[in-house]
Amino acid sequence: MKIRNTCVTGAIILNGKNEILLQRRGDDNNWCIPGGGMEIGETVEDAIIREVYEETGLKINNIELFNVYSGKNQYHRYPDGNEYYFVNVVFKINKIDGELKIDDNETKELKYFELHKLPSNISLTNIPILKDLKAKWENLKQNPTASNTPIT
Repeated sequence: MKIRNTCVTGAIILNGKNEILLQRRGDDNNWCIPGGGMEIGETVEDAIIREVYEETGLKINNIELFNVYSGKNQYHRYPDGNEYYFVNVVFKINKIDGELKIDDNETKELKYFELHKLPSNISLTNIPILKDLKAKWENLKQNPTASNTPIT
């Protein structure tokens, strides 16, 4: 099979307890942040809004860029054998509306986790994202004047 590059989006959604929403994937049973691939002609902002709604039932707005990830740590092989290197545009979501709803296709489970109590089976492409989020959270806890806005 041919290895491909593709642009995907991811959403960091935190609740009021600074727990992160993770999705247990339907294809490989790993946990990851909600998100997915862009459609032809779609903006990254429109892609993350659509993907989060499809996978979680949540309507999101007030999004801000968290980081862009690419390179070897964004390699993913799907159970069907397809292989991709992602350019992963990750957003922090500042406002959500609605109730969590599992789509029974791409999503087996949705759950909020404490940042220091994440499941062991995290999608490899999400490890650098969660590492950066933990580092930012630790920095804010140690240096509360570093930012006058909370992480959520």
